[in-house]
Amino acid sequence: MSKKQKQDGKKVRPRQESAPGGAAAGKERSIFKPDGKLTRKAYEKALHDLHVELVKLQMWTQKTGARVCIVFEGRDGAGKGGTIKAITERVSPRVFRTIALPAPTEREKSQMYIQRYIRHFPAAGEIVIFDRSWYNRAGVERVMGFVDDEHVRYFLDMAPGVEKAMVDSGIILLKYWLEVGMEEQTRRLAARIDDGRKLWKLSPMDLKSYSRWYDYSRARDAMFKATDSSWAPWYVVHSDDKKRARLNVIRHLLHHIPYEAPKREKVELPKRQKRGDYVEPDYPWKVIPDTVGTPPNAS
Repeated sequence: MSKKQKQDGKKVRPRQESAPGGAAAGKERSIFKPDGKLTRKAYEKALHDLHVELVKLQMWTQKTGARVCIVFEGRDGAGKGGTIKAITERVSPRVFRTIALPAPTEREKSQMYIQRYIRHFPAAGEIVIFDRSWYNRAGVERVMGFVDDEHVRYFLDMAPGVEKAMVDSGIILLKYWLEVGMEEQTRRLAARIDDGRKLWKLSPMDLKSYSRWYDYSRARDAMFKATDSSWAPWYVVHSDDKKRARLNVIRHLLHHIPYEAPKREKVELPKRQKRGDYVEPDYPWKVIPDTVGTPPNAS
């Protein structure tokens, strides 16, 4: 700590850096774009460091047999999929399991509602991430009229107890709501119309739900009021800036899981075996041609 950070023997909190337009130092300002959003270079550097920590979390989970359940909810276009991808792209899918359930089958509709979700809860050494979860009942099912108010009220009464049982059993449960603004949601959904890579993200259901912004707001408010418990609180992430949202979520979940970096022995690659009597075969390999730079549908 420098002398400037000491007054009367007490620590002084360092000044918070701000986006362009504030009083931040030039070096700090350079990580932001003119619109205040994080630059790609700064984002990728921060994400790299967090990926290292996520690998440590993975190793700790496997070693200790911990069970972690992470729930992501939010409106269409809030950035749930991108956030989950940022979490999972450098770790093992056998440890970090992503659950994104389709519409229930007729058989599942006849079951107890929570039944189809319970079977995906984590076993020892697993981190399960729900891309939408049992809270479908409090959100999309309610807003789109798939269930009546009685079923919704029952769910909201029941959910805290189920989550209490999860936590009491030793599961680490984290619930995130990604909050996107109205204008940003419009921009993102409109961008899907003309982007061939994102057509699958724009279903008739998405279009219907888009028109019901305030119905979703009411459903969200009722869900928070009923299920924001001390043992399983809701954490809200403002996601208009997707890069910041992803980094903030990862930092938060790492902070709320008591993992420790496992000790590693020094690793060295062993020497390769000698060729011996091995002879390369004269085989007509079916080699894929190098077509980089040509149209994807070219013959």
